[in-house]
Amino acid sequence: MKLAVIPARGGSKRIPRKNIRQFCGKPMIAWSIEIAQRSGLFDRIIVSTDDTEIAKIASEHGAEVPFLRPADISDDFTGTAEVVQHAIQNIQSKGHQVDDVCCIYATAPFARSEDIEKAYQELGNGWSYVIPACEFNAPIFRSFQRYDDGSIEMLYPDKFASRSQDLPEALHDAGQFYWGKAAAWLELKPFFTRDTYALRIPAWRVQDIDTNDDWRRAELMFVGLEALESKE
Repeated sequence: MKLAVIPARGGSKRIPRKNIRQFCGKPMIAWSIEIAQRSGLFDRIIVSTDDTEIAKIASEHGAEVPFLRPADISDDFTGTAEVVQHAIQNIQSKGHQVDDVCCIYATAPFARSEDIEKAYQELGNGWSYVIPACEFNAPIFRSFQRYDDGSIEMLYPDKFASRSQDLPEALHDAGQFYWGKAAAWLELKPFFTRDTYALRIPAWRVQDIDTNDDWRRAELMFVGLEALESKE
């Protein structure tokens, strides 16, 4: 079985109720559910939540909510892997075989079904996980920290004299989805190792949504991308 798991707890702090807040005409989580549906890859699309309102909205948009997530894995400190592990264990406890699992974040409106499909093809090449990744907007080896008195210090002073084209390539997790073998999820295998494949996507399709400023920026980006794509 190929399973999509969308984690969506109710207790988000910085943007209250962000998983079901209206984003460009739909509850945010609805975009992730639709992306999973459009891919045509999944035998089941499951939302893991501790919140009955989120469960209701997820069900209305075509996802399954076969359980409510326990409180002990619905706090600020529980990682993605533990949530997916719990979902797999719940499905397997009912006699179903789970082979491959894609965790799609509830706040990932920029994810593309074609990226999910490409990532799944790569997963078949023996990787434990496949994740989308993109370049930083600026070279991280030029970064510096600012102290309380306003002074600064480079984080990588040994790279000061290096030309930009000579700096190592640095990518970051796009924060949209993780494909993984069920065995890797169940073992809580770390993501960022040589057993993970990074599927490169363009940085202009990536936006974290953790603050209200992020939310506004994401809405503007989304509307702009929709307008551009409608002209193609």
